[in-house]
Amino acid sequence: MTRSLDAELVLDAHARVGEGPVWDDANGTLVWVDIMGRAVHRYDPVRNDDRAIDVGQPVGAAVLRSNGNGLVLALRDGFGMLDERSGAVELVAPVEADVPTNRMNDGKCDPAGRFWAGTMATDELTRGAGALYRLDPDLQVRRMVDGITLSNGLDWSLDGREMYYIDSPTHGLDVFDFHLQDGSLGARRRLISIPRDEGLPDGMTVDAEGGLWVALHGSGTIRRYLADGTVDCIVHVPPPMVTCCAFGGPDLTDLYITTMREGLSAEASRAQPLAGALFVCRPGVRGRPPYRFAA
Repeated sequence: MTRSLDAELVLDAHARVGEGPVWDDANGTLVWVDIMGRAVHRYDPVRNDDRAIDVGQPVGAAVLRSNGNGLVLALRDGFGMLDERSGAVELVAPVEADVPTNRMNDGKCDPAGRFWAGTMATDELTRGAGALYRLDPDLQVRRMVDGITLSNGLDWSLDGREMYYIDSPTHGLDVFDFHLQDGSLGARRRLISIPRDEGLPDGMTVDAEGGLWVALHGSGTIRRYLADGTVDCIVHVPPPMVTCCAFGGPDLTDLYITTMREGLSAEASRAQPLAGALFVCRPGVRGRPPYRFAA
């Protein structure tokens, strides 16, 4: 039987495109980004305090570093380093400098500490314009998958032998054979197909039991899929344009959910006053600590 849960408002952030939540267990805060707001946020749930740093350009994702020194970003122009104390941003690895109509989008670190993030056309319409990239700890960039339209959620299986990946317009979740030692990809296959009337697959996370939580953009839901494609749980979120989710909290039992308001008409904005807010749900399963960039 599929469980049905409701998410609760955490922060009425009015983000243009909230995305990429990641829990920093070192200090009990949630890092998340507002892509088109050009901001990296840190939310402290104990103090109910949210602080933002303007990084000067669209930012698709932020990941923690193993040395605890700042964050690594997937920026419009490539991979960058953020010093949170000064707010300084350094572009360390340009990506697609010859394609000014593209920008980087969602990203995450693999179990070995390599940062994966993909690109997409800014107009979101140009099919096959993007690619999936890997930033290694030595700051070398490798182009791993071509022909991507809207690179989005990704994560890894519990044993690290598979990488889950979403190219949103394909309306499904694919899985690659993954070689942890060298970060190479093997065969790609469709794992879950998602009907168009159930929403557009966006960001995702894997819990400690191997369940796949996928944000279905336009539906106002996060769905937990089992490996056989069965929907085990549906989390309902007030605004339809959900974007991503990640587990956090002291015991990794809080599922944080980001949303967006970009592109809403004045009428739709009035009908969806919480679009762009941050939400939370406690679904009864734990997440996994996030993987950190190994440098």
